[in-house]
Amino acid sequence: MLKLSRTAFLLAGLAVLAASSNVKAQGFLEGELGDPWDFSDTVLGEDSDIDIGGWTQWGYTSKSTGLFNTNPDRFNNHQSWIYLEKATDGSEGIDFGGRVDVMYGTDSGDTQAFGNNPGNWDFMNGFDNGAGYGWAFPQAYLEVAMGDLSVKAGHFYTLLGYEVVTAPDNFFFSHAFTMYNSEAFTHTGALATYTATDNVTVYGGWTAGWDTGFDQFEEGSSFLGGFSVGLGDDVTFTYITTAGNFGAIGDGYSHSIVVDVALTDDLNYVFQSDVLNNHNIPGLAPGIRNETVGVNQYLFYTISDRVAVGGRAEWWKSDSDSVYAVTAGVNIKPHANLIIRPEIRYQADPGQQNAGIASNEDAIFGVDAILTY
Repeated sequence: MLKLSRTAFLLAGLAVLAASSNVKAQGFLEGELGDPWDFSDTVLGEDSDIDIGGWTQWGYTSKSTGLFNTNPDRFNNHQSWIYLEKATDGSEGIDFGGRVDVMYGTDSGDTQAFGNNPGNWDFMNGFDNGAGYGWAFPQAYLEVAMGDLSVKAGHFYTLLGYEVVTAPDNFFFSHAFTMYNSEAFTHTGALATYTATDNVTVYGGWTAGWDTGFDQFEEGSSFLGGFSVGLGDDVTFTYITTAGNFGAIGDGYSHSIVVDVALTDDLNYVFQSDVLNNHNIPGLAPGIRNETVGVNQYLFYTISDRVAVGGRAEWWKSDSDSVYAVTAGVNIKPHANLIIRPEIRYQADPGQQNAGIASNEDAIFGVDAILTY
């Protein structure tokens, strides 16, 4: 009888704890997130035309993904990022602006202008500090706007793809094979953006190839452009292409297609497909071609302002060899300036020939935290 009473007492206690946890969890989910603290507003005031901000990202991955997260089984400062920006607004006539970004962390090697000749801008120029850490200067451009047209000139991020280098702008901690292997990250050149209507935006410009920072590898010279179209209230279709001499990866053509669909107010689906075909690659025989194609699919469900869940399924092929990956993750916001992103990723390389995967298949746990300011 005493044992039964103790058991009943224990079960009752666990039930109370579970109920309490459920109430706290429910309160967390439904709690107001509030506005984020903004360094620029605090220091310069809300009316300032200048915006200063950034973030710090720390993360852990159990194994290397071969895609940015290449320092496993330790906590890494992936990105400590600062930017200075004056956004342009041509609605009342001509306006001038620009932006400069500086970052430090283990993502620096994949963020530098590695399409440069060595020793130029931030590539192989003494900015690497060992253990995977270093500095990068991924953006430095001026911009002018008038009416619905704006033009930026300098060093800036690519338009290609769905995922980006900047950590706060992605749902997942890890990256897709397609983003890492079939897309440029940055360009140096000039890019025009024209907002034709509320639903149509057109892009066009010239760049000194892929991933260059104020440098031109051999005769790098290529077109960057495309368009984005809103198809009704719930669908956006974006097509971006590059063509010409990409510099360090030779001559070629690429395009990226992204279809973003709001299935409901809380459920979002994204389809992305990239194609890259390049040849005349410096250092390789003239007849060698690199042909890649990838398809990524994403599904995101927003539970509340504080919690969202998502999944990503990807297939990427280089020539005749394919790799696959499936990722499931959660975004948790304890505070408007803080997001925590745990995820489980399974990736497979049946031919053991692609994308830097150490074995033919890997199950990888990763988690990071991003503090914005």
